[in-house]
Amino acid sequence: MGRLPAAGVVPVGLTTASEFGFVGYTSTRLNGTTLNPWARDRTPGGSSGGSAAAVGGGLVPLCTAGDGGGSIRIPASFCGLLGLKHTYGRIPRGPYANGEPLTETVGCVSRSVRDTARWLDVCNGYDGHDRFSLPRVEGWEAALGTRALAGRRAVIAPDLEGYAVVHPAIAERVQSAAEELGKQTGLELTGVALDLPEAGYEWALAGLVDLTREFGHLTPDQRELLTDELRVGIEVGPHFTIDHMVGVERFRMAMIEALARAFEQVDFVLCATNPFEPFAADGPTPGVVGDALVNPFNAGALTIPANIAGYPAVSIPLGPDDDGYPVGLQVYARHHEEAWLLDLALAVERERPWPLVAPGTPV
Repeated sequence: MGRLPAAGVVPVGLTTASEFGFVGYTSTRLNGTTLNPWARDRTPGGSSGGSAAAVGGGLVPLCTAGDGGGSIRIPASFCGLLGLKHTYGRIPRGPYANGEPLTETVGCVSRSVRDTARWLDVCNGYDGHDRFSLPRVEGWEAALGTRALAGRRAVIAPDLEGYAVVHPAIAERVQSAAEELGKQTGLELTGVALDLPEAGYEWALAGLVDLTREFGHLTPDQRELLTDELRVGIEVGPHFTIDHMVGVERFRMAMIEALARAFEQVDFVLCATNPFEPFAADGPTPGVVGDALVNPFNAGALTIPANIAGYPAVSIPLGPDDDGYPVGLQVYARHHEEAWLLDLALAVERERPWPLVAPGTPV
């Protein structure tokens, strides 16, 4: 993050993340529970929950964040903010960046499209400490709103064609907003079979290498200080075998191929960011959506595919639902096409501006 001070950024504080970025809510034994400024009994999401709460609550205009499975987009959606997960490697992660599971990006949550574009202007570009970092691209802010969206092809699939169980009210809101965006920008809406590979525990297993490297040395007493999810992950790590790794790689390749086939036919995939409204601030992640029982993967099922395959995706605020909770419209694009996502978000921002801070927040 050395590029930020050089650009005149003034850091003002440290925010809380979920414990080592492992779950989608922000409640830790060290810092307690972070609350959503839109509803103080609900979570701001995770892992970048503290960042989203700080921006959504009006403390700062922009905050750093990270996204290994939705940890920018999930809290951005829950807190009514813009959250862009860029193409893998767009912003360098060195020095001493871990390799596996090749999903983690750094970025920001912000109140406006222009702020995120300016962030990219400052932070993107090659760094020798990160072998996956991409060459620098200029002009993110200057080129905002200059791309011809009319005629670009898009598919609307609030649940990624059954990949997640989405609350009906969320799905309906996302569907109508996506259709409205299509009319506004001239997108050609079409149907495409996404056919994403069925996910089991491959996603969780993919992170065990790095988790064991970081925390496998902890004693049993030290592990008792961790939250349940992280402790279980550490305990499972030593049992990770080559067969498990083969399963992870098969899943990764299948996801990459499925999304590549989709983007041979369309330019954008529009879906929900979160399958449900913000849940209880101290967790756990919901195991029921509407009347349906769901597995733990469901919480990130709409965001994780972009991380596995390295695609850019953005969560665009749609304002509050009928219960007063923010809803996010997520848009996927091809590798290296973040600028198109920013222009789509700008179209929404101009047509239906979202609140800059959570309603009722003193500013």
